[in-house]
Amino acid sequence: MDVYDNLLRAADEEFTHVRLIKRSERGSVSLLRHPASGNRYLFRQFEGAGEVYRRLLELNCPHLPLVYEVAEREGRTLVLEEYVQGDSLSYLLRGAVLTADEARDVARQLCAALWVLHSMGAVHRDIKPENVIIRGGEAVLADFDAARIYKFESESDTRILGTTGYAAPEQYGISQSDSRADIYSLGVLLNVMLTGSHPSRETVRGHLGRVVQKCTMTNPGKRYKNVRQLMEAL
Repeated sequence: MDVYDNLLRAADEEFTHVRLIKRSERGSVSLLRHPASGNRYLFRQFEGAGEVYRRLLELNCPHLPLVYEVAEREGRTLVLEEYVQGDSLSYLLRGAVLTADEARDVARQLCAALWVLHSMGAVHRDIKPENVIIRGGEAVLADFDAARIYKFESESDTRILGTTGYAAPEQYGISQSDSRADIYSLGVLLNVMLTGSHPSRETVRGHLGRVVQKCTMTNPGKRYKNVRQLMEAL
């Protein structure tokens, strides 16, 4: 029995299935509980490569979930990861917006998470309120199912993934997405945290509005070069 079968069997036999969190055409996410310890975990099954999850194995960053096991077979990936206890940013934004200080704090923490990802050559490609969990005072960036490793030899992404409104223009096949695609999405998210609207409908005023505008330039070359620059601007 290989690693893939072992992980699939463990999820069925060694853990208690609590509930199905998400199901899509690409796969599913379930909440599991270990009976002996009482600890809860996320179990992901999805169609696609698990290289980003493999690079996150045992990496300890307060703004990224811990990844415990990864297995792949014939284009499908299984992941056992930490269940981050907290509220999603989408839940917190229902009927409310954040103050400038609150939004800046969340954005800076997400920059810290992205700095780790980008340093290992990964691009998240799906930054949105649903994929940000607020755990106490920490913002945790989750869900790397759409993430990919930047390939220098490629001219465009092999698969178009992302969320309409948050995905950068280059994610729709114009060119290969790199770390600046995440900067675009984070700019949109910053504006949504402050106004409740996409910057195409309403852009926050003042200094943070200028930050949003630079993040969301159509030409990636006109955005911040990296998240460290964005963090300094914030």
